[in-house]
Amino acid sequence: MARLADYFVVVGYDLDNRVEGEGQGRILQRFPEKDWEDSPFPQGIELFCQPSGWQLVPERQPASFFVAVLTDINSDRHYCACFTFWEGLDNPQLKKTETGDADEADEEPTVVQTPKVFAPKSLVVVSRLDYTEAFRNCLGLIYTVHVDSLSAPLETVIGNLLTCVIPIAGGSQIDESPVCSLDKVPQSPACDWLLACLQRGPEQREDSLRTITLGAGDRQVIQTPINDSLPVSGSSVAQLFRQLGIVNVLYLFCAALTEHKILFLSSSYQRLTDACRGLLAIMFPLQYSFTYVPILPGKLLEVLSTPTPFIIGVNSFFRSETQELLDVIIADLDGGTVTIPECLHISLLPEPLLQQTQTALSMVLDPELEFADQAFPPQSIQPSALKIQDKEIRAVFLWLFAQLFQGYRWCLHIIRIHPEPVIRFHKAAFLGQRSLTEDDFLMKVLDGMAFAGFVSERGPPYRATDLFDDLVANQVERIRQEEACPHKVMNHIKELAEQLFKNENPYPAVAMHKVQRPSENSQNTGKSQTPFPVLDDVAVQLFIDHAVAKLKTAPPVVKAELKSMVPSGPLLGDIVDRNGNVMANSARRLEVVRNCITYIFENKMLEAKKLMPAVLRALKGRTARVCLTQELNQHVLQNRAVLDDQQFDYIVRMMNCTLQDCSHMDEHGIAAALLPLVTAFCRKLGAGVTQFAYSCVQEHMVWTNMQFWEAMFYGDVQNHIKALYMEDRGQQKDSQDQQEGSANKREISALELAAEQNRLWPTLNKELQMERVQKEESTVFSQAIHYANRMSYLLLPLDTSKNRLLRSSGLGDVESVSNSYVTNSIAGSMAESYDTESGFEDAESSDVANSVVRFINRFVDKVCNESGVTNEHLKALHTMIPDIVQMHIETLDAVHRESKRLPPIQKPKLLSPTLLPGEELVMDGMRVHLILDGREEATGHMGGPPLLPAEGAIFLTTYRLIFKGTPSDALVGEQIVTRSFPVASLTKEKRISVTLPLDQFVQEGLQLRSCTFQLMKIAFDEEVASDLAESFRKHLHKLRFPQHVQGTFAFTVGQSGKLVLEPKTKDKNQSLKTLSKNLVKNAKRTISRQYVTRKKESPPTWENRSSLQSELDEDEISVSEEVDQSALTLSSTIRSSDRQTMSNIVERACCRDYQRLGLGTLSSSLTRSKNEPFRISTANRMYSVCRSYPGLLIIPQNIPDSSIHRICRCYRQNRFPVVCWRHSRSKAVLLRSAGLHAKGVVSFFKSPNAPTSVPSQADSTSLEQEKYLQAIISSMPSYSESTGRNTLSGFTSTHMNTSDSSDKLRQPKIGDLMKQVLGNKEDVPGTFSRGALGQKAKVVSLSQPRVSGKARNSPRGKWGSIRGSGRLSAYNPDIGTRLAGKESPQPNGGPNDPLFLRQQKTYLYIIGDKAQLKGGKQESFQYWEVIPIEVCDVRQVKNSFKKLMKACVPSSPTSDPNMSFLRLLEDSEWMALLHRVLQVSVLVVELLDTGSSVMVSLEDGWDVTTQVVSLVQLLSDPYYRTFDGFRLLIEKEWLSFGHKFSHRGAQTLGSQSSGFTPIFLQFLDCVHQIHLQFPMEFEFSQYYLKFLAYHYMSNRFRTFLLDSDYDRIELGVLYEEKSDRKHPQVCKSVWDFIDRLNKKAPIFYNYMYSPEDEEVLRPYTFISNLKVWDFYLEETLSEGPPYDWELRSRHERLAEETVEKADTGAPKSQRHIVWPCYDSLSKVMPDAITKLLQDLQNLEAELGLTSEKWKDTWDKIKTTQRTESKLESKPSFSSSLLMSSNLSHQRRSHGVCLQESGVGSSIKLGLDCEASTTSTPVAGRPSTSTLYSQFQSTESENRSFEGILYKRGALLKPWKPRWFVLDKTKHQLRYYDSRQDKVCKGVIELSEVESVTVGTPTMGSPKNVEEKAFFDLKTAKRVYNFCAQESSNAQLWMDSIQSSLSDA
Repeated sequence: MARLADYFVVVGYDLDNRVEGEGQGRILQRFPEKDWEDSPFPQGIELFCQPSGWQLVPERQPASFFVAVLTDINSDRHYCACFTFWEGLDNPQLKKTETGDADEADEEPTVVQTPKVFAPKSLVVVSRLDYTEAFRNCLGLIYTVHVDSLSAPLETVIGNLLTCVIPIAGGSQIDESPVCSLDKVPQSPACDWLLACLQRGPEQREDSLRTITLGAGDRQVIQTPINDSLPVSGSSVAQLFRQLGIVNVLYLFCAALTEHKILFLSSSYQRLTDACRGLLAIMFPLQYSFTYVPILPGKLLEVLSTPTPFIIGVNSFFRSETQELLDVIIADLDGGTVTIPECLHISLLPEPLLQQTQTALSMVLDPELEFADQAFPPQSIQPSALKIQDKEIRAVFLWLFAQLFQGYRWCLHIIRIHPEPVIRFHKAAFLGQRSLTEDDFLMKVLDGMAFAGFVSERGPPYRATDLFDDLVANQVERIRQEEACPHKVMNHIKELAEQLFKNENPYPAVAMHKVQRPSENSQNTGKSQTPFPVLDDVAVQLFIDHAVAKLKTAPPVVKAELKSMVPSGPLLGDIVDRNGNVMANSARRLEVVRNCITYIFENKMLEAKKLMPAVLRALKGRTARVCLTQELNQHVLQNRAVLDDQQFDYIVRMMNCTLQDCSHMDEHGIAAALLPLVTAFCRKLGAGVTQFAYSCVQEHMVWTNMQFWEAMFYGDVQNHIKALYMEDRGQQKDSQDQQEGSANKREISALELAAEQNRLWPTLNKELQMERVQKEESTVFSQAIHYANRMSYLLLPLDTSKNRLLRSSGLGDVESVSNSYVTNSIAGSMAESYDTESGFEDAESSDVANSVVRFINRFVDKVCNESGVTNEHLKALHTMIPDIVQMHIETLDAVHRESKRLPPIQKPKLLSPTLLPGEELVMDGMRVHLILDGREEATGHMGGPPLLPAEGAIFLTTYRLIFKGTPSDALVGEQIVTRSFPVASLTKEKRISVTLPLDQFVQEGLQLRSCTFQLMKIAFDEEVASDLAESFRKHLHKLRFPQHVQGTFAFTVGQSGKLVLEPKTKDKNQSLKTLSKNLVKNAKRTISRQYVTRKKESPPTWENRSSLQSELDEDEISVSEEVDQSALTLSSTIRSSDRQTMSNIVERACCRDYQRLGLGTLSSSLTRSKNEPFRISTANRMYSVCRSYPGLLIIPQNIPDSSIHRICRCYRQNRFPVVCWRHSRSKAVLLRSAGLHAKGVVSFFKSPNAPTSVPSQADSTSLEQEKYLQAIISSMPSYSESTGRNTLSGFTSTHMNTSDSSDKLRQPKIGDLMKQVLGNKEDVPGTFSRGALGQKAKVVSLSQPRVSGKARNSPRGKWGSIRGSGRLSAYNPDIGTRLAGKESPQPNGGPNDPLFLRQQKTYLYIIGDKAQLKGGKQESFQYWEVIPIEVCDVRQVKNSFKKLMKACVPSSPTSDPNMSFLRLLEDSEWMALLHRVLQVSVLVVELLDTGSSVMVSLEDGWDVTTQVVSLVQLLSDPYYRTFDGFRLLIEKEWLSFGHKFSHRGAQTLGSQSSGFTPIFLQFLDCVHQIHLQFPMEFEFSQYYLKFLAYHYMSNRFRTFLLDSDYDRIELGVLYEEKSDRKHPQVCKSVWDFIDRLNKKAPIFYNYMYSPEDEEVLRPYTFISNLKVWDFYLEETLSEGPPYDWELRSRHERLAEETVEKADTGAPKSQRHIVWPCYDSLSKVMPDAITKLLQDLQNLEAELGLTSEKWKDTWDKIKTTQRTESKLESKPSFSSSLLMSSNLSHQRRSHGVCLQESGVGSSIKLGLDCEASTTSTPVAGRPSTSTLYSQFQSTESENRSFEGILYKRGALLKPWKPRWFVLDKTKHQLRYYDSRQDKVCKGVIELSEVESVTVGTPTMGSPKNVEEKAFFDLKTAKRVYNFCAQESSNAQLWMDSIQSSLSDA
């Protein structure tokens, strides 16, 4: 029984006490005044009566009611029902003013001063019961009595309220007498009423129904719930869902269960309380145990920043103060929103439960939804009434919890039954068996406080049960069957809802509420009410005392609780694994596991070995692991199973694999099953020494997990206690069981047994009770000793001298649950591990012992305290444990000693790598596993054997990182796997933790990525100590980023490895150092800081240079007009020894090239011929003009050295324009420079306002610059010829001259090109015009109409990408228009006058960066023009390369289609970057070819500029496609002109942060693309390009180190590239190395090389034409990268030796399997020519002849081949590869010659038929000059010979050029209009030809063709007249036709 109300309180406004201007409340009266003993009075009620603060208001407010909840210190909740009304009083503020306190009144001018104000007064009932409606009625009645002045005294009413006693819950027993049945009591005096209360009423109602009256003519029924464990919710849950919606409430529900902070906002206090009550109700059967304040007063808002979880309600008035709460979920009840902060993650219910719950809820709340789409919906579908709906929603959540917690009772461990049950929940087992170990939500719920309360409340097996117990025990099966069918679920939910409703409203029909309300007029009248009176304390107290006395004398009410055994429900195993993976549980796998174990125990080791890999794979599935433990159990006899070494080895491997693959939770189930087994399986090591399996499975983190040991311990204790009582039970029940027979099959569970014992406990006598308690206690104690032993077994390492345990940190941290397992391989191999060097051997074994003892002590303390072990026993345990550990250590020492004598496990032998000359090991090999990355080739999935994972060692040398080992797969074990890359190419290193698929477990690993497109994922073997792995990382880092470039391998080669790690600081070349210092000093004299605009990218500095360097790092600009001559003469600055060094500059590559190109000589200035346009300037010989340029530069003849100093200021990094190449035919020159400084750009291109043709800039530098460009233009022969008439490139029909024709032929094409580079320009306003008339006239070009039409309609190509999307508005040269030769209409609409308007030729194009050229404008008569393009940024290249590496060498396999190779390749944009560079280069080639010079002036002039300039030269000049030429090109453009190799390659510590940017690799890739399209034009092969690409990144040679010639001179390495005398085998220059190799073998040579004279290459540049370079993708695992040639030759020698040894006369197969990614294809399958040359050498060697050099042999063959082919004149493709290359050479020359020198109209004819594409006849490859038409080649396989011939028409028709094809197969001569033409225009059958004779010129034949070029073909019908380009051509045609005739 319980009091309905504990206290009645009157709280009013405190007029005397205002704090800081805020009103306070105070308790005016309280009854009873003394606290009840069982329920102390809660403090702070006055705050909760007015949660928003006590305030006076000018108008009376309506009375209000709400219930606040206070929680006391014992976690009991007190419900405070507050009824508030407003009483009028005189304004205290006005009184103050009257008394003269005017100052105060002034301070508060904002308050409205009304004479009458109203103060709040609250009537409060404090109760431990939550009867909101009853309280509302009672308080309302008291108010009514006061307001309407009813006859009943207030004291009586309040006394009655405080003495009313009702049962807490009822309904269970009918015979119990009602204590407070007031049905028949009218208004009677209090005492009589009390007597009536305490006597039995005439009617015995059920206990759940109470009628009460307070003696004021009122009556109300209180229905108490039948079962008080179920919450009472009224309609609050349904209201909550209506306010917030299903999803929001589910979020709140999950948040509350996972212990988040929840805050409700509403402007209604009662709604806040209801919402909180509703949320708690749906959490049943879990009870919320954190802060719960449904209404929080404003003064206590700081509570919201508490760190613990809470459910709190706050009035919306305080919304702004809740804004800054970062970790609180805010539910706004009025607005219907739930706001979850970004930083919070709420774990939701696991699927499919979440979906099912949402569906069920929507069927309850919105039943119409289901029928919304039906054509004939049912008539009446209304949701249930609110109260019913409330119960239905709660039923859904009950149903949900039944599913979540099903089977929980099977995971309860009962560890003590007497005197009190002690119960623990085994979380791991529950989650493991439910297959929910990964479920975040359930994990958090089970770890939460609410669930701990749930276990302690519902765990006991013998107690009263409720609806939830029944549901989870008896209806799980039903729930499972119905969950798929929503309607059946709904029926079930309705049944549950009915029970819930019945519990809350046992008599729904009874509702006798008769409570008076205040009359209308009393509420509304404005008349002042009398204040609430002061009550008579004595009268009320008398009531209370009287009631208490009566209750004492009344007989005690004993409510016998109905206890019963709690049913456990179906077993867990039955209810899970429906979603289990079929594969994992397949019977076949289990069979394999069983068979393997059987083979092991039958000693069939070979069979077991075969099955082993399959077993280890199968053990990934949980069932297989369980199966393994069951099978092994069967082989244990009396706790022991002795095995031999091999059996032991296999069993341990399987155990390790089983433990290793366990997930974090599941491992407890498996490890628990294995724990007895690891102490059972053993092997005999020697006399009396036995090694158990536990010593080999220790290194799993599960053994250091305290929770695991606790769960195991409790499980075992439960079994033993069960056994204890089963014995007693067995003795009693033997006789009964015999009678019952097999009726009782199922084994009784521990909980059932405990329930029975609890039931019997009260019936036992004291002695028996004590005996049972002692038995249980000693059972727990003995188990504790047993576990101390077990734990020492698994925690003490075999070799106790090693601190492995301490390092693995498991023991340091009790709660550590980690998954990075490391496995001990079997004991023997530990003996020789590296740990012996790790410094641990001196460590005392005691520290291992101590840590183990501490760990076991902690465990024992915890479990013994929980399971009630006595203190004496606990002390005994603590003294025992150190002895147990010490004893075990002694046993282990013997085992360890003996195990060392065992033959170690057959781990693969570590193979030593072959090293290069001069390469040395920095660290010896460490045993590692090379594991799979994302490349599939080595896995065996794509055919071929699984080469990876492999086991071997990793070696760190001064040059490379090398892995060498053998595949882990036993069937592939013969192969050797090698993977290596240069240390210098390492781009990223990150630690990874690795789990190997087979039996090894590895503690840590590294992933190393290299820019040579290699990736090593290695996992260190357990024998490698972690400090060794760490030192490996440090060494690697030190080698990768040396302090200075002198620390790189190219410099340290041949020195000892130690030197590498501590680089020498001594200078190599002192004299050069002094030279550089003097240079710097002298340069500084002429420097001031006038025009410094931008910091230069500083090169990596080193100590003795840093001070000078930092000052020079800005663009320093010389201001003096004349440079101080004395400072720059050689003699004045350097000694004679150094003069020699400087004169070496002359021998540099660029000088040789300048002389070859005729760009100037080095003769002294007196004899230098003045008519040469260019000269070699020595202005930069001391590197004072530009640090990053070479010493000698080509500049125009008439520019003095002095002005160079001024010109260079305008350009970034002082890199002013210099000539680097000249076109041999058009004499156009190619210049390179950096971009202009921003100031330079504007001053250079801004034109004056006046339209004068003379530039009038005052700035002298700009003038100098203009002069300089003018000088370049003047140096061009075409300019000097044409200065008189400005019409050189106009298309006119009358003034055609022959010298122009080649330009005109190409003109339209450049237009197309330019448009593609810049985008279409037709719609651009304000283009420049350059007519002879000046400003207004537009340019008119007079090309053929067809051409311009084509140009106009051509779409924007991909080329537009360079230009970008923005239009050039300010600066718009009409390049596109003019170059494309488009017609522009005249402004006045008149006819185009070809003679009147001429086009002016642009002599110099400047390719500039678009971003630099904004705002410039151009002169109309300047002869240069700027082409603005967008260049790719260095950062872009860097990022693109990173993505390319990830695409080509992914780090892990993926099936995501967005991560496929082609998708990643596209995302990297690498191909797009290549396309841009190639595109600009082709444009420049075209411009140069038309006779215009080009200046490439981009970025700093050392990245993109270098790429473009090099590619242009390569495309334009065949010399650069030879070995010598290509070397020269790179030395000149890349090395001398200062590409920052060290900086871009991040070669030193200084440049580490800038990262690797492969500008040079990008260039090589472009060359590779061109090589693919023109395979016959290059002397070198693709391998040559790959070789350079690899060694550019490898730092093996000095060639690609340092940033400029200046740096190289300073280090003294520029002229010492010839090999060292000390180490003749070490090459310092990559070129020397290539030369040497090239002499030995034809690896770099391209057999298809057959160059064409002066052929300009024009490759396709669209992305669709580009191919991914196989350099990025190929791998050779047999020997590593194939670019270190000495290694290959050594490999071959070794291979031959092993073959010779093995050759024992057995028949030898000629076949050889070639594996992808393993074998080097070029080696095992060489091409025919290489093979023949090798065979020839071998034969010569066998015959003892001195073998000839391969090149000589090759040249001989080629010459004989040529002469033969000329003699036979059979140029057919079939003769041989060699001949074909020779032949195409001859064939290509026809068309070119014909086109080059055709005349007049004949050319026009050719042009007409081919629109804007001219054609070059080429066999078997696209014609270069048809670059942009992308035609489809029409040639069929049987064209034997083809080309252009002029043929004379029959009768009077003129001569026309036709494309002739000689077809020997079909035996005919066909001709076409053009090469592209697919339709044959005519056929001459060779069978009809009678003779071929030399002809003579006839009328109308082409002019300027020699006579011998004519020949006739006579057939039976007519004579055909032909004319070739020249006589030799005609002879060839005649020979070919003749040979065809003779063949026939």
